Amino acid sequence: MANAPFGAAGQGSDPGFPTQALAAEMLTAPSALMQLSLEEAYVVARYMQPMQVAQGTVFIREGERHNTGFMVLVLEGEVTVESIVVSRVLPITMTVLGPGSMHGDLGLIDGLPRSASCTASTDLNCAVLTREAIAQLLQADPAICAKLMMAIAMRIGERLRDNTDKLNKYVQLTKAMQQEIDHLLPS
Repeated sequence: MANAPFGAAGQGSDPGFPTQALAAEMLTAPSALMQLSLEEAYVVARYMQPMQVAQGTVFIREGERHNTGFMVLVLEGEVTVESIVVSRVLPITMTVLGPGSMHGDLGLIDGLPRSASCTASTDLNCAVLTREAIAQLLQADPAICAKLMMAIAMRIGERLRDNTDKLNKYVQLTKAMQQEIDHLLPS
């Protein structure tokens, strides 16, 4: 699934390499890690590896415990994020995300089982950041690594707030439905 890295542990990379440049631009986009300057994003991009994923491939599997040490930045294509937690039988599509979206950041940070499955809806061009690459970045440039980790934490917090809002709406909907059912049933 993965191809040759952009650069050997951040050294000797060609900043003009198109995929690396695209990864750096995506890392500074509002939908990604906007706390990074373009120069800092190029540093991070040198620690990433390009990856192509064929349409229909599940590249992150919900519940997976052993392969959690990476996150994927989508450069081109779309990803369907699904979960079977609710129905326990059939996957429920949570969202479809495109270029600039990141997947696997939670597992990258905590190393716990994956919370959802990610499937390539189209052929994907991606950049992968591993836990080992973050450790190398921390040694080489602690300030940029700290900004990267803070940005990832902010994204995780943003998703948590969004999910809390959705949960509150579902609770309100459930209450309204229960009131309607109670109203229809004879006393």
